[in-house]
Amino acid sequence: MPSGGRGERIMRKKLPVGIESFEKLRREDFYYVDKTGLIRDLLYNWGEVNLFTRPRRFGKSLNMSMLKTFFEIGCDRSLFQSLEIMKETTLCEDYMGKFPVIFVSLKGVGAQSFSAALGMLKSLIGNEALRFSFLLESSLLNETEKRQYQALINLDTEGHFRMSEEVLTNSLWTLGGLLERHYGRKVILLIDEYDVPLDKAEQYGYYDEMALVIRNLFQQALKGNDSLQFAVLTGCLRISKESIFTGLNNPKVLSVTESRFDEYFGFTDAQVRKMLADYGIGDCFGTVKEWYDGYHFGKKDVYCPWDVINYCDSAKDDPSIQPEPYWGNTSDNRIVRRLLQKADRQTRNEIEKLIAGEAITKTIRQELTYKDLDSSIENIWSVLFMTGYLTQCGRLPDNRWRLMIPNLEIRWLFETQIRAWFEETAVGDSVRLRTFCTALLEGDAEKVEKELNVYLRSSISIRDNSVRKAKKENFYHGFLLGLLKSMEGTWSVFSNEESGDGYSDILIEVPEQGVGVVIELKYAERGDFAGACREALTQIEKRGYTETLELDGMETIIRYGIACFRKRCRVQKGQ
Repeated sequence: MPSGGRGERIMRKKLPVGIESFEKLRREDFYYVDKTGLIRDLLYNWGEVNLFTRPRRFGKSLNMSMLKTFFEIGCDRSLFQSLEIMKETTLCEDYMGKFPVIFVSLKGVGAQSFSAALGMLKSLIGNEALRFSFLLESSLLNETEKRQYQALINLDTEGHFRMSEEVLTNSLWTLGGLLERHYGRKVILLIDEYDVPLDKAEQYGYYDEMALVIRNLFQQALKGNDSLQFAVLTGCLRISKESIFTGLNNPKVLSVTESRFDEYFGFTDAQVRKMLADYGIGDCFGTVKEWYDGYHFGKKDVYCPWDVINYCDSAKDDPSIQPEPYWGNTSDNRIVRRLLQKADRQTRNEIEKLIAGEAITKTIRQELTYKDLDSSIENIWSVLFMTGYLTQCGRLPDNRWRLMIPNLEIRWLFETQIRAWFEETAVGDSVRLRTFCTALLEGDAEKVEKELNVYLRSSISIRDNSVRKAKKENFYHGFLLGLLKSMEGTWSVFSNEESGDGYSDILIEVPEQGVGVVIELKYAERGDFAGACREALTQIEKRGYTETLELDGMETIIRYGIACFRKRCRVQKGQ
């Protein structure tokens, strides 16, 4: 394996950022991490209905596209050339290109109203049915069957599909039966991100209506369907049988806790090392591992592929580039906000442990509905686990699991959400906030310390464990900035502003009063508040952090050294 230094020949293949079509990826020669072993393992272990549950952005859609390309009649065998599945000669002869395939992705079915979401669902299924327009001319279908097909693809004058509710409910069952009649082969049904419509429906208040539609659609398509070879579904959650899978005979659920198929969703250590080396950035492996590794699916440790691909795409041109929370930036992170909003003292203590790199023990419910989220804070922990915000590091009896934050990206996400939550709650107490800010401008260190300690006791802090000192200081820095943010408009607040011979933590200017404030924050290792305050004030003086305030004409300049340790602080005013 190449070392990955910048002197190596650099891979020229394009990286598949956002590419979810297996055919496009292979035809246009994008870089591909081979996951075709999934096909082999599925054929050796498939059930009539197979449900893979994994977090978003872990390769579910690309794998489903791969399955479609492999099984569908007319498969181009060259797309699989040199890939792992081609070693399975008998399987390829028996299954490759031998089946009609229906493939619908429900990830785009989300709207603020039920009627709009229903229209999206009809459009998805109608457009999939249009792929098989040759059925209208098929000599193997009678006129009644052709009319059934026509009902699936009828459009109104504005181009919207005119399916009745009955036609929609039977649509996948009907289409499968017609394809079996035409080809004389049973159908493979692929449904990607099946639970997205339910997630959006819960968010916008029409969950019951959408759940009924999805339940009826799935019952017809998946229960006792003689035209079905097998079905594969993907999603984030295993929705309870009572909500969606009513009456189905034990669908095979392959979740993040299952050891089967564990390496096919996500990148392994070896795959990441090879990708980075191929693009001449093997030296970045440590950064990638720290930021994007840490997920434990079954018995495998995996990286989030979305993160690795995006980072590699940027770092191949600039190896010094800083890692970004690519996965976190593609999610609305509502579930973390719900946890914070419902958190009691015990839950906040558990969040502190997680941010510090510790594990907590929770009972996990793998069968939930999206409506269950607010019924118990324990359900929120379960969803955080199944959707990728937490991972497991050991199983205990009675379905209890040891949970932890997988990597720096998710820790950053938690800290960002905590700060946002804190800013909202702090601003809500306008009297206390005004008292704190007034004391800050008046140089009343004792009152500043008193009020800041009240905020710290009611919030979530960084514990003195595995997190580096600089990371802890950054946390309290962001915490204090959240308080000061409410004063924007009347105060000028600068963070990490260049001043003198360095960068001060926080500078404040209040031109109307001619007052400037410089704040240096330190983490008080082992609770040494006095030493940390002295260090902070010494740094202000040695590096001339007041220079900017002086140049801007601030007549009164107040210096604060603030030392923090868990939920306590010490505030000392400089001379």
